[in-house]
Amino acid sequence: MTADDARAPGPDRSGAEPGTPAYRRLLAALFVIGVATFAQLYSPQGLLPVIAADQGVSADQAALMISTATLGLALGVIPWSYIGDAKGRKPAMGWAVGLACLFALAAVVVPEFWMALGVRFLEGLMLGGVPALAVAYLSEEVHPRAAAVAAGTYISGTTVGGLTGRLVAAPVGEQLGWRLGMLAVTALAVVCVVAFLRLAPPAVRFTPRRSRIQEALAALTGNLRSAALWVIYLQGFLTMGGFVAMYNYLGFQLAGPPFQLPVWLASFVFLAYLAGTWSSPRAGRLAARRSRRSVLLLGNAVIASGVLLTLVPNLPVVILGMVVLTAGFFGAHAVAAGWAGASAVAGRAQSASLYNLGYYAGSSVFGFLGGTFLHLAGWPGTVGMVLALVAVATTAAALVLPRD
Repeated sequence: MTADDARAPGPDRSGAEPGTPAYRRLLAALFVIGVATFAQLYSPQGLLPVIAADQGVSADQAALMISTATLGLALGVIPWSYIGDAKGRKPAMGWAVGLACLFALAAVVVPEFWMALGVRFLEGLMLGGVPALAVAYLSEEVHPRAAAVAAGTYISGTTVGGLTGRLVAAPVGEQLGWRLGMLAVTALAVVCVVAFLRLAPPAVRFTPRRSRIQEALAALTGNLRSAALWVIYLQGFLTMGGFVAMYNYLGFQLAGPPFQLPVWLASFVFLAYLAGTWSSPRAGRLAARRSRRSVLLLGNAVIASGVLLTLVPNLPVVILGMVVLTAGFFGAHAVAAGWAGASAVAGRAQSASLYNLGYYAGSSVFGFLGGTFLHLAGWPGTVGMVLALVAVATTAAALVLPRD
């Protein structure tokens, strides 16, 4: 890859305005890099019943294919934020996802399941470069009044990526094996990385900067001194954990009575992700007109109602529940992710990285623990865990976050 074109001067230091070519290219570039990242991250999710059967492991052990990758991503976001500060957002994201594609290839060729988990961790570590830097890239390069809408558009790209990875991997994997299912997603990701590198415009408002260790710690701890930011980070930890648990174990629920669905057919429930594609930019616009806090609380309430609907033993109602849950989650996430960067009291990229650290740590922890609750109490156990997480997140937001 070439040297950072982010250093090039631009004609408008106030940021790209909506409707301009630079604005459209930036949103398109971050949309495709979101697809590349999240298609790979979640490609095993629709295949978890197949992986469990093929490898002779339990549901929660199979879910480690997700949790190890999201753990790696959680640990990678902060280091990548500093790499992006020094080298530029665009080249850092390009290297991150390019290296992730190589580890994704390795994950499907290693012979042992536990080896594949180790490689998935490294893949996630590389994928951390995109969530670490994408929102900071947007916040710097678009006009401030368009930042909330732009962040929502990027989040919509992550939903399309998550959906695409699942819908491509599950049918291929059920017929040809889970390894080939995941490999098909890797090929798609490579195409998206190339598109990102061609589309992403030169940065206008970015200045490269290397941080000393003391400065790096100051940027992190400075943000951690804000009670409001702690609650924003907690939103990601709790609600993402519950969201991933629902999608991790719904396939096991749909494979059993009374549904008895094959894996390829159950994978179509991931079309509910389109509700997140729809809701995330709209939540950003609504937050810009009203308040972030009210939209965040509304999103959490929608999440809880969708989770409750999945307890009804009727397939159309379960699907409706997942649609409602997904719309609420991505609406709330779009608001919280943008808020983490906009409210930073120290480094903006570092604040976004702390949010993502909590977000993906929650995915790892509760994405695994949801299987424990499934084993102990069936689907109602997983649902109960998720509702408890949403209740804690909502209470904290209502008590601490400002009415901006």
